[in-house]
Amino acid sequence: MVSGLIAFLVLGAVAGYLARLLMPGPDPMGCLATTALGTVGSLVGGTLGSLLFDGQLELDATGLIGSVIGAMIVLFLLRRGRARRYHP
Repeated sequence: MVSGLIAFLVLGAVAGYLARLLMPGPDPMGCLATTALGTVGSLVGGTLGSLLFDGQLELDATGLIGSVIGAMIVLFLLRRGRARRYHP
């Protein structure tokens, strides 16, 4: 149980870092925010993957590639929200 949670957080950290590396830009995030980005990205990627491939909407985590894609989607949405807030 604990080792699975630690593995999920490590995967989230790696996915968040890779997403920020693949989408360079001004994102003032620390290690915790990058880990949260990758963790949420894993859930987004898994949910979208199950919706696209299984035809069912279920909250699910996914592997590294799906986590990075999900984290890139979340990062894109965060940037859009930040840009909209500062530039009406």
